Amino acid sequence: MRRLTTCAFALAAGVGIMASAAIIGAGAQTGDGWVTLIDSSKMGEWDRVGESNWRMEDGAVVADKRTGDSPGYLVTKTPYKDFMIHAEFWASDDANSGIFLRCQNPKQITDRSCYEVNIFDQRPDPSYGTGGIVHFAEVNPMPKAGGKWNTFEITAKGRVITVLLNGQKTVELRNTMFGEGPFALQHGQGVIKFRKVAIKPL
Repeated sequence: MRRLTTCAFALAAGVGIMASAAIIGAGAQTGDGWVTLIDSSKMGEWDRVGESNWRMEDGAVVADKRTGDSPGYLVTKTPYKDFMIHAEFWASDDANSGIFLRCQNPKQITDRSCYEVNIFDQRPDPSYGTGGIVHFAEVNPMPKAGGKWNTFEITAKGRVITVLLNGQKTVELRNTMFGEGPFALQHGQGVIKFRKVAIKPL
């Protein structure tokens, strides 16, 4: 009986440590060096490119409609070189969205002049679908993000870019094409919501 009690105590302690670690990890992006760009109460300051109806709604920044042929983007006013991004997002099953990194022209955001970390479950070629970096790093198997809240953790350090979706690494890219630039949030189709976006320059 004593042995079982000791084991049970050790198990409970282990669970407690794991829970504490999860809480610490969940709040780590609000610590030293982190800059919150979007949270549940503010949309933050972004340059708008394209024609989507970005707005605050129910504690998140939402876009679900395009008023023209071009996708809509929220583009940071600051360029970044090395950084970590924490982004919490919800996407509809048919959403076409993404986070564009180190963009070379902040007024013309494309997957040819930025690194696009994709959110696109229904991409015809899933090689560069959700969790991949379009044209640069294929994801296999492609995870699904539609219909739920997800977390991207993206680290860009020198020529290495690492992407984690919900804590699982999807791709790691080694490339020197784009060294610095603003990043952007995309709405291409469907519904996309961002309830938290934070960045930590490295």
